[in-house]
Amino acid sequence: MVEFPDPTEAGPEGLLAAGGDLQPETLLAAYRQGIFPWYAAGEPILWWSPDPRMVLFPAEFHASRRLRRRMRRPDYRFSFDAAFADVIDACAHIPRRGETGTWILPEMIHAYTRLHALGYAHSLEVWQGDALVGGVYGVWLNGIFFAESMFSRIIDGSKMALCRLCEKACRENWKLIDCQFHTSHLASLGAREIPRREFLQYVSESRADTISGALDAVDDRRK
Repeated sequence: MVEFPDPTEAGPEGLLAAGGDLQPETLLAAYRQGIFPWYAAGEPILWWSPDPRMVLFPAEFHASRRLRRRMRRPDYRFSFDAAFADVIDACAHIPRRGETGTWILPEMIHAYTRLHALGYAHSLEVWQGDALVGGVYGVWLNGIFFAESMFSRIIDGSKMALCRLCEKACRENWKLIDCQFHTSHLASLGAREIPRREFLQYVSESRADTISGALDAVDDRRK
């Protein structure tokens, strides 16, 4: 079993540990404790548990009238898990203002593509005609979507992706969408910071709910 330090022991910026690997069991063990990897080329794998934690409660997503109007246009359509590889590749390579390079390295792409094949990593896509113009990907575990990255090739492409993700989350009663660190862009869409202890409580409760549900299913089969 993969073991990580207690997430509450992370340093002031959220750095918890260095090293390890990106095998599926390692990544899943990390996410089940509210920990995620984030590092640059040439660095060891760095594992994070920031305090505070930026989260988006799906019902709190702020969609402007302009965004809603754009999403109703007939030339846009949306899908879930239809083009995971294309979404993560776009997130890795699309130019971003004020940034050079990417943290979504080839080994990260390989690792999350494996998680997708195993049913843990997911993507939501925005299409304009046959062109992929926006999307978001992350890891879904126990009612929490740990969002990793999103991209946009048109105005509001990533906003539309996040909006549709929140709509799905509301329908399916997800607890929250993890956004990791604060950005003004996410804050403008309704995301907010909560204390790490509160975030870890959500993670712990979600894990307990899953275990309880599994035990209930076993009891039902025995009846």
